[in-house]
Amino acid sequence: MTPMSTSDRHGTRLDPWFDAYAARAHRMRASEIRALFAVANRPEVVSLAGGMPYIGGLPLEEIGEMSRRLIVEQGEVALQYGSGQGDEGLREQITEVMALEAISAHPDDVVVTTGSQQALDLVSTVFLDPGDVVVAEAPSYVGALGVFRAHEADVEHVAMDADGLIPAELDRVLTEVKAAGRRVKFLYTVPNYHNPGGVTLALSRRQEVVDICKRHGVLILEDNPYGLLGFDREPLPALRSLSEEGVIYLGSFSKTFAPGYRVGWAVAPHAVREKLVLASEAAILSPSNASQLAIRTYLDHSDWQGQIKKFREQYRERRDAMISALEEHLPQASWNVPDGGFYVWVKLPEGLDAKSMLPRAVTARVAYVPGTAFYFDGQGSTHMRLSYCYPTPERIREGVRRLASVVEAEMETVNLFGVAGKGRGDAVDFPSPDLA
Repeated sequence: MTPMSTSDRHGTRLDPWFDAYAARAHRMRASEIRALFAVANRPEVVSLAGGMPYIGGLPLEEIGEMSRRLIVEQGEVALQYGSGQGDEGLREQITEVMALEAISAHPDDVVVTTGSQQALDLVSTVFLDPGDVVVAEAPSYVGALGVFRAHEADVEHVAMDADGLIPAELDRVLTEVKAAGRRVKFLYTVPNYHNPGGVTLALSRRQEVVDICKRHGVLILEDNPYGLLGFDREPLPALRSLSEEGVIYLGSFSKTFAPGYRVGWAVAPHAVREKLVLASEAAILSPSNASQLAIRTYLDHSDWQGQIKKFREQYRERRDAMISALEEHLPQASWNVPDGGFYVWVKLPEGLDAKSMLPRAVTARVAYVPGTAFYFDGQGSTHMRLSYCYPTPERIREGVRRLASVVEAEMETVNLFGVAGKGRGDAVDFPSPDLA
């Protein structure tokens, strides 16, 4: 069969196969973050955009030697196909990692995935039909929104404040969606050091959120890549620790070790776990044995908890550099002060639009992610996400200084010509610095 010509009445001149795509393909959109990478990775640009962990903080020589020994001593296993559910030894180690957040799980409960991003896709494959509803915080992780959109689901946002998801708002949204005759399949939440909001669901709210979802018959999808990266406190109990049957927990080694290995996991109720394994085998046959055994070796032979403590100190230093730079250079804006994780959520002065301002910021050699990336419905233009995880403190301060010059120029334009292009406003308005 030969492709249609560009003059065919079907399709378009740029894509002759346009009409052949499945309906779900037309809902896919390029991530605003991915689109920034080509620019943000240029050395002259200070990137406050991507959530890349500080790999330079790892003992790279030690890890390199472990990798060499792994291939020499276990190469015939590491380079072979593996189990669709994942390596049993690694699954056992994952249960020990989760115990730090009060999760009691058996290795049989765990499904190893290619990063927690694949786990998001597997859960969506198992649960979502076109037109189903996912409830998620406002704002929410851009990668999750892309998965839900690709599976032809709709997202209804629930407001947050400085203590995370607001239980009364969750109850209201679930009630209204049900009253409209729509099906909510699950609540998607990032409870710890939220991406992009930087806030953490208060301990006092956790049981309430679980109880609300149980009353409405709604599953919770708990995405927790940052839970061990708190700066000033020990990890909080996971939602999974409060309800084994009502919560699917997603974890990842990308933030606490290295994203290049692409190893995450899901812990689910027994029947759901079986579906996830079948979906994973259909998609990829099995996760990478080499990556799994590399992480297993790292956990066996390194002080991985000590390394996480080092990361926490390094990220705290970077957080402090960003907050002090914002206070010095951007007092017109407001933001939260995260106590863990990678992100600060910044509200711009009145009349500015983060998305329309981005090209001028890139010209000034600084990059960020506009808030519109984190909403399903196009909100967020008054906000931006700034990441402090990767640049050095000196680069962070320089990046904020450059950003401030762009904001000041934008404010002058608004003052001269009015508030054209003013954003729609957001469902979330975190406290100003003096209240955070």
